[in-house]
Amino acid sequence: MGQTIILVAIILIVVMNAQSTFVVGDAAERKVYVVYLGEKEHDDPASVTEYHHQMLWSLLGSKESVHDSIVYSYRHGFSGFAAKLTESQAQQLSELPEVVHVIPNTLYELTTTRTWDYLGLSPGTSKSLVHKADMGRKIIVGVIDTGVWPESEMYNDKGYGPIPSRWKGSCESGELFNGSIHCNKKLIGAKYFVDGLVAEIGDFDRAENAEYASPRDFNGHGTHVSSTIGGSFLPGVSYLGLGRGTVKGGAPGVRLAIYKACWLQSGSCSGADVLKAIDEAIHDGVDVLSLSLGSKVPLYSETDVRELTSVGAFHAVAKGIPVVAAAGNDGPSAQTISNVAPWILTVAATTLDRSFPTAITLGNNITILGQAIFAGPELGYSDLTYPQSGDCQKLSANPNNTMEGKVVLCFTRETSVTPAVDAIIAVRNAGGLGVIIARNPTHLLLPSRNFPSVAVDFELGTDILFYIRSTRYHSSHSPNTFMNYHNIFGFFSLARSPIVKIGASRTLVARPVATKVATFSSRGPSSISPAILKPDIAAPGVNILAATSLNDSFSVNGFSMKSGTSMATPVVSGIVVLLKSLHPHWSPSAIKSAIVTTAWKTDPSGEPIFADGSSRKLADPFDYGGGLVNPERAAKPGLVYDMATHDYVLYLCAADYSDMSISRVLGKATVCPTPKPWVLDLNLPSITIPNLRDEVTLTRTVTNVGPLNSVYKVVINPPTGVNVGVTPTTFVFNSTATKLSFTVRVTTTHRVNTGYFFGSLTWSDNMHNVAIPLSVRTQILPRYYDEN
Repeated sequence: MGQTIILVAIILIVVMNAQSTFVVGDAAERKVYVVYLGEKEHDDPASVTEYHHQMLWSLLGSKESVHDSIVYSYRHGFSGFAAKLTESQAQQLSELPEVVHVIPNTLYELTTTRTWDYLGLSPGTSKSLVHKADMGRKIIVGVIDTGVWPESEMYNDKGYGPIPSRWKGSCESGELFNGSIHCNKKLIGAKYFVDGLVAEIGDFDRAENAEYASPRDFNGHGTHVSSTIGGSFLPGVSYLGLGRGTVKGGAPGVRLAIYKACWLQSGSCSGADVLKAIDEAIHDGVDVLSLSLGSKVPLYSETDVRELTSVGAFHAVAKGIPVVAAAGNDGPSAQTISNVAPWILTVAATTLDRSFPTAITLGNNITILGQAIFAGPELGYSDLTYPQSGDCQKLSANPNNTMEGKVVLCFTRETSVTPAVDAIIAVRNAGGLGVIIARNPTHLLLPSRNFPSVAVDFELGTDILFYIRSTRYHSSHSPNTFMNYHNIFGFFSLARSPIVKIGASRTLVARPVATKVATFSSRGPSSISPAILKPDIAAPGVNILAATSLNDSFSVNGFSMKSGTSMATPVVSGIVVLLKSLHPHWSPSAIKSAIVTTAWKTDPSGEPIFADGSSRKLADPFDYGGGLVNPERAAKPGLVYDMATHDYVLYLCAADYSDMSISRVLGKATVCPTPKPWVLDLNLPSITIPNLRDEVTLTRTVTNVGPLNSVYKVVINPPTGVNVGVTPTTFVFNSTATKLSFTVRVTTTHRVNTGYFFGSLTWSDNMHNVAIPLSVRTQILPRYYDEN
């Protein structure tokens, strides 16, 4: 969801799908709009398409104009079409009673070994989730992304049986992709969608830019994602000698269906293309959908269904298909989360218990451990400098001779990778030997073989800077003066000028490496509906090793390390595949509940999880939702907070959707109840109260999916200054009582507007602890923004 963290500025442009057409004459006046009609009224796709054409013909007046205007007909999972229209034409269509919404096309951004062992998901024993779920062999997962590099060994189908007979999809051939050759019993589907992007921005210039007009992946993002979900076992894989081990997907036996809807022309995915990909995936028969993409704040509308990904996801979930999507990469600021619809499983990113310490040895024999992906060889003692302009983004302003033949220290307050890229380019161009970048934690490391780029924090960077200044001081002052300087800063050097040695990176696993929510991971609360907790869950998304395209600038033997919520999303998608295999009749909301309520609140070793940002703090639900995903426990949650389409309809009613709009979405007459439903009663595996003044009482319902005869007691950990009461406090489940409800009464002792305070509500039978997060904000003065 947000973009994958791009490690260097690579400008790559896509080629046009040969079947696409684009008329330049009206480009200044016409834009792509998605005309959403809700649930389809015909089961025959041809009849649905004909209905769309007739609607456009009545507006445009001729079949030729219709042919020129229409981009896509959505005819499988729901009804609608994408077309090039003027603003007035779009307005006319929006006024038709059968039209739910006319939505301008949206551009979405991509959001970019040890992982499964870290999460305790090993296939080694007969009791493991991977073994019990048969590695996901019965499940088909749809991946909407940049395509696939089919030659990767992670897509080999050795040991696979026949393709499921229910599969209706296909493998489309195109540029350097032969569907009959490149697909197999594992990679069973591959399609591509570019017409929406072409209609929006025009033809692609093949002479200047590279891409493939086919399902083949150019930059490797989609390959990385799909191989993380379900790549086959491949032993002895490393990246520049780091992170060596057996690389595999979370569900290594799953069937993969690839839908290429994201292209590098703008680093974005056209909403019209994504919606068409979802429509086709529903038709083809996927069991799970994974989307490592999302949009930025401000989100499109007050109600999520107007946002195109949410539209498609709603229809997928209504048909029993879980949709997993990225939280976005706009953290650590609050309210930056995307993919906030309650029917989507939204994933934040954490680090692993793995790091790549890189020794920086100063001339005073003090060694500092920075972080890098530096293959070596070791850089022996070399001159170290802090130039006059020490800003990482302004190093090019320094004379070359101040950096030539030296390692350069620089500082940046930016959290993006851009300053590091700028620093590397400037120092390399000046003939420098390496760069040490002092910054806030970002978890964005730049791979290199011969040119070290090592990250440290401001404290360690300042230590290095003081060492540089101390040796400069030494060279121009008396020894007694220097000793006074040494007593202040604690450094002593026999060198007449600062020098440094940088070793090759090493792999450090488990303690003392701590798990943290990544700086870039977008944070809640939702800016659209703050009563809906987002993100839902967190998973590893930093320096994830998986397959990639051979065109990827950071590819090493077809593998690369990437970071982003794009990389965390397929981790959860793989776990959803296993849960779907083990519990085929569970609804998408039951699967979400199982994942959220069983998550770790600490890392797997029991240490607290922190959230990186401008300052490090203990993680809370707006950082990681229910916590860090715990696959084995999610398979046996005990109780689930289940929901059906009806519950989401009540949410739409609570969000002030009209009866007519909801009826069109569902394809049947629907009337919202009176009084209007309350959003706090939506049966989520969380309770978030954004505007508590005196007291509120809300309801939740749990369904027993564990032992038939069970007794659960409630355990409450209330937020600071908040009183929480639950009725009843004990549940007794048996053959007739499988679904029970409880009420939660929440009051505040605060007398001022506060920020959010956090707690938890847990149902326990001494074997299962079914925990949901509580997030409460007191607002004595409502809708008040306070900068103090």
